[in-house]
Amino acid sequence: MKKLFRILLGCALVVAVMAAAAAGLWALTSPDPDLSGPQPDDRFLDMHVHVAGIGAGGSGCFVNQAMRDNFRFGIFLQAMGVTLDELEAQGDQLVIARLAENISQSSRVGSAVVLAMDGVIGNDGELDRELTQVYVPSDYVAEQAARYPQLHFGASINPYRPDALQRLERAHRQGAVLIKWIPAIMHIDPADPAITPFYQRLAELGLPLLSHAGQERSFATAEDQYSDPLKLELPLSLGVTVIAAHIGTTGVYEGEPSYERLLPLFRRYPNLYTEISSLTQVNKLGYLERALTVPGLMDRTLYGSDWPLQMLLLVHPAYHWPDLSLAEAKALTGIENPWDRDVRLKQTLGVPPQVFERSARLLLPEGQ
Repeated sequence: MKKLFRILLGCALVVAVMAAAAAGLWALTSPDPDLSGPQPDDRFLDMHVHVAGIGAGGSGCFVNQAMRDNFRFGIFLQAMGVTLDELEAQGDQLVIARLAENISQSSRVGSAVVLAMDGVIGNDGELDRELTQVYVPSDYVAEQAARYPQLHFGASINPYRPDALQRLERAHRQGAVLIKWIPAIMHIDPADPAITPFYQRLAELGLPLLSHAGQERSFATAEDQYSDPLKLELPLSLGVTVIAAHIGTTGVYEGEPSYERLLPLFRRYPNLYTEISSLTQVNKLGYLERALTVPGLMDRTLYGSDWPLQMLLLVHPAYHWPDLSLAEAKALTGIENPWDRDVRLKQTLGVPPQVFERSARLLLPEGQ
């Protein structure tokens, strides 16, 4: 009830802020606070950026009918800065080109890991195109990321593929800096002993596994039982560097909040990390503030944005009142570049510098 009240209050404040801005009433408030902050010598790495496509331009991407019929499809296109007509005319590569352009214009973020998204593998070992809601081939992302110095390749390989190990080797040769899973969408059980060989090779190659933990609500449907953070104990026990996305926020397993299930694992596994993408969204209010108070957690935390989910309707700074003043919310809202706004919002909420710096230190080889 308390969380619902905060969400409703945040929504009311957003409406008030937007109305005041439209009416020119901001001039009656105190001067904007200076949120420019010190300019870093090196811009940060965003380690959690999504792309998608419809198969235009020979990308091999697709969005299944259930997802295309879902209200989220249009929102995601708008958030990525493209229209369906543009994709059909210019190809899915337009999404990545505009992503690279936006990053090049950021004063805070200098590069990003672009994530592929494998699909559901059926009992016959083939990609199930009906159950796969969004498919973004690793080879496509590798090829596109190589065209832009500000982009890095994040592969996605369903370990139930018969040739999963060969695909993993290829992704490593192509320069992948991590492997990305959303188990609830890809229908992967991270605790399945059958995929132990995949984990063993991941550990040998030194490739981190970025796996969604906690409830998944960005897609039309989800098999949330696969997102229990405790299922990540198998790869952790085998020496894989695991990044549990979003600090496992939202969802309940066996009567215990997902977030609370994840925290004890940090004491047992030094190879466990997490990241702060999505934690400023309206549906996750309070989680970031709580995480900042957990002793030692920020020493295992990386910076990510979860682009394209940075639209103001979802992450408006006014949602974070009273942790932010309305004047701070106004100043942050006025930052045009989505990465600059995302970084400054999280910095203003108290995320320490080492979180932003750790993404590159953990994921990028020297010199990249």
